[in-house]
Amino acid sequence: MHEFRVWSPGRRRVEVDLAGRRVPMRRDHTGPGAAPGGWWTASVDGAGAGVDYAFRLDEGPPRPDPRSACQPQGIHGPSRVVDHAAFGWTDASWRGLPLAGSVLYECHIGTFSAEGTFDGAIAHLGHLAGLGVDAIELMPVAEFSGPRGWGYDGVDLFAPHHAYGGPDGLKRLVDAAHSRGLGVIMDVVYNHLGPAGNYLPEFGPYFSARHRTNWGAAVNFDGPGSDEVRRFVIDNALMWLRDYHCDGLRLDAVHAIVDHSATHILEELAAEVAALAAHLGRPLFLVAESDLNDPRFVRGRDAGGYGLDASWADEWHHALHATLTGERSGYYEDFGPLPLLAKALRQAWVYDGIYSPHRQRTHGRSPAGLAGSQFVVATQNHDQVGNRAAGERASALMSGGRLRVAAALLLTAPFVPLLFQGEEWGATTPFQYFTGHEDPELGAAVSEGRRHEFASFGWDLEKGEGEEGGVPDPQDPATFERSKLEWRELDIERHRDLLAWYRTLIALRRNTPDLTDPRLERVETACDPGLGWLTVRRGAVLVAANLGDREWACPVSLTTNLLAASDPRITRRTESLLLPPDTVTILETGRRDNDVR
Repeated sequence: MHEFRVWSPGRRRVEVDLAGRRVPMRRDHTGPGAAPGGWWTASVDGAGAGVDYAFRLDEGPPRPDPRSACQPQGIHGPSRVVDHAAFGWTDASWRGLPLAGSVLYECHIGTFSAEGTFDGAIAHLGHLAGLGVDAIELMPVAEFSGPRGWGYDGVDLFAPHHAYGGPDGLKRLVDAAHSRGLGVIMDVVYNHLGPAGNYLPEFGPYFSARHRTNWGAAVNFDGPGSDEVRRFVIDNALMWLRDYHCDGLRLDAVHAIVDHSATHILEELAAEVAALAAHLGRPLFLVAESDLNDPRFVRGRDAGGYGLDASWADEWHHALHATLTGERSGYYEDFGPLPLLAKALRQAWVYDGIYSPHRQRTHGRSPAGLAGSQFVVATQNHDQVGNRAAGERASALMSGGRLRVAAALLLTAPFVPLLFQGEEWGATTPFQYFTGHEDPELGAAVSEGRRHEFASFGWDLEKGEGEEGGVPDPQDPATFERSKLEWRELDIERHRDLLAWYRTLIALRRNTPDLTDPRLERVETACDPGLGWLTVRRGAVLVAANLGDREWACPVSLTTNLLAASDPRITRRTESLLLPPDTVTILETGRRDNDVR
């Protein structure tokens, strides 16, 4: 006996369709959420795990369950009953991990391995454990249109993508990661759904025209019927943490979540996750992506905040990238000068209530009072690589020396560092924007939209993707294939050398308390824009980088201990270290009066 349930408050008749056998559902006027009514139920013999089903609304065509746990035939096919209790977990000894002090590693399941599956990713967990990272952060895996995509256009939010290996495949990956001492963070999207297969509006008021986003009508978090919509999102978040044993969630673009309720959906979500963590006896955390530079997202609920654990700080990336590459187009026009990078190294946000030339307005608010562990920073991530027209990585934009400088500044920062798959060896494969929409009209629209998106950046719309200056077609399977990591690059000496540098830095971070200290008031920076040198003081640790075009003599004392150096050409004199251009060194001085001024 299996009980089917669905929320569809405006329908006169709802049936569950089991391979052509249509069973009428009855109204349940109580409902599991705060709002009465709107729920339909039906108990069916012999319809347990593995049975496929769909719902019919007012004699309409079959539709997938909004809370479907499995979509074996994709977004338009039937749902499949899943018994989460049936999986044989082996991670009972896993006690979770705190976000503070961790090093994260972002990966995309479809391109992380040759197989492009959850099981394919398991084969590379040994590499990640050897690298020294603490958790993998999976780009969204909820069922989306077609066999390939980034995952941010998911529509069946409770169902791991069938092409990746479905529910059991994801559970095998999480279980294997925990056995290696690696946590798992799931990237989830609650600000919009994809353009294909979004049947939620047929079931109920999941969206509202009262608010608009870049994707159209906003998710209905504060209008009529919103109680059950809020419950839908909260239950989805709890599912990843409870049924799939994930350790945290990354919340995509929370600035696009509109909610005028007295209790914001993010605050309610944070409270529910904290309650689940207490029940499970292991830490769980929420990380928000936001470009607002608003501390309210991460301030405690007792201080008027939403109580999320951390926020992505893309401005840290922008300041570093603009300085190291010299790029000034688009939002990079707000960055570049060395003092702005020094500011980012101290507090993550550059625009903290000051005027932004790119936005042509004042932007942000001071992060005073926040800890470094409340910011996640990166030298590369899926957005900053994949949203470039050709998807070039930093390895195509920076010298080998500057790649090492970037890695050192990231992994000695007081924030939570995040690596992007392949960054650690300077992967040469791009990470491009790719889709696999099966609707030809939608696919053509996405391809054309991508080309015109970059017209203002000087890309030639008359050229094909294989020609210089041409924009890769996201619908072309070759765009996806060329974005896959090439693990054989690890057999090449220059890639092995960069990997060794990352391993050294991560081990140094793990073994040096000053480098994981999240107290931002203890971070001191200094720089000389004319000469191009930059230093960061973390307690007894001094990070010194030369980004100028001439050798720089960094003053040091006789008691200074060299912890790591990016280049063997860095030499020592009695009272100075000589740093060639594009090199960085990490020193332990034992004193706080050694700062370069």
